[in-house]
Amino acid sequence: MPIKVLHLIKSLGRGGAEMLLPETLQQHNREDFIFYYAYFLPWKNQLVESLEEKGVTVQLFPANNNLQLLLQVRQLRKFVKKNGINLVHCHLPWAGFAGRLLHVWTGIPVLYTEHNKQERYHFLTRLLNYISFNRQTAAIAVSNDVANSIQKNIRPAVEVRLIQNAVDPVKFQPESTMRFHLRTQWDIPEDAFVIGTVAVFRFQKRLTEWLEVFAAVAAKHPQVRGIIVGAGPLQKEIETKARQLNLQGKLIMPGLQTNVKFWLAAMDVFMMTSQFEGLPIALLEAMSMGCIPACTAAGGIGEVITSNDNGVLVPVDAWPQLVPALEQLLNDQEKQEHFRAAARETIVHSFSMQRMVGELEQLYKEVVSIH
Repeated sequence: MPIKVLHLIKSLGRGGAEMLLPETLQQHNREDFIFYYAYFLPWKNQLVESLEEKGVTVQLFPANNNLQLLLQVRQLRKFVKKNGINLVHCHLPWAGFAGRLLHVWTGIPVLYTEHNKQERYHFLTRLLNYISFNRQTAAIAVSNDVANSIQKNIRPAVEVRLIQNAVDPVKFQPESTMRFHLRTQWDIPEDAFVIGTVAVFRFQKRLTEWLEVFAAVAAKHPQVRGIIVGAGPLQKEIETKARQLNLQGKLIMPGLQTNVKFWLAAMDVFMMTSQFEGLPIALLEAMSMGCIPACTAAGGIGEVITSNDNGVLVPVDAWPQLVPALEQLLNDQEKQEHFRAAARETIVHSFSMQRMVGELEQLYKEVVSIH
């Protein structure tokens, strides 16, 4: 009999953790597993259609805040019983809290994927994680950095297994036609050196610092252009900063985009100035597309990039060092080509979706077999 797995997540917007759900579904063995998806925030539903197109059930348990989310556990319990769910896989803290309540109430196996370091959560979130963490079957950490943070701050009694985030290198591969069309559409010169990123506009991404690095490089190198794909709470602040730096004509900010791959194809460098991260999916996608990564060593980023081997890596608090590093890269075509090839090679050999899905399926089988 196939194992029925319910993925539980707060929203189905276009965040990194959310984007993994349709990507992993595409790779899963659909004969051995049947997948269901449940979420809570009605206005963050951008991925519902792409999941339903793949023939799975997506269920909304509407909640306007975290308290309402937890109150939906009763309805969640009915859904689990009605559909004969064998395992609940939770993503991100508040879905994790709901899943743990369900586990205590019903005994159903519950897994939780942790995408961030405990130190980066709000005090209340961190406290609830500490109190409830052992009320689940097992946990997954997306990077060594995240796993170490769990051990340090929670000292869990349940297993914490490292399963690093990944992408599909077949789907995300260098695409010259896409690159040409986007550059033509947005009047980006053929010889332009494009520095870009894809991000939710939150404080941890430090996009104002990103703009400062970009502006410093673009001021000395007229062939440089920039792309920031995304939106979020700090959008007005970031737009104001871009105007203050006089980046009109040099920087494109197209907002949220359904086809991120299209934009990655136009980039030469994928730059991140983050203060903290788990293991960012957008970075892995960019590297798979042959973009050169230039990043701060936040969270799991240092597990992917080896400086001067497959990209540029600087300490988190030394983000201004990205300026001279990028200027040096601009003048070294041979290094650019080496980094492009090495970045993609890293994804193909160590961060492929096939590897990640295989490890998830093995864990699912282990957990269900002992219950």
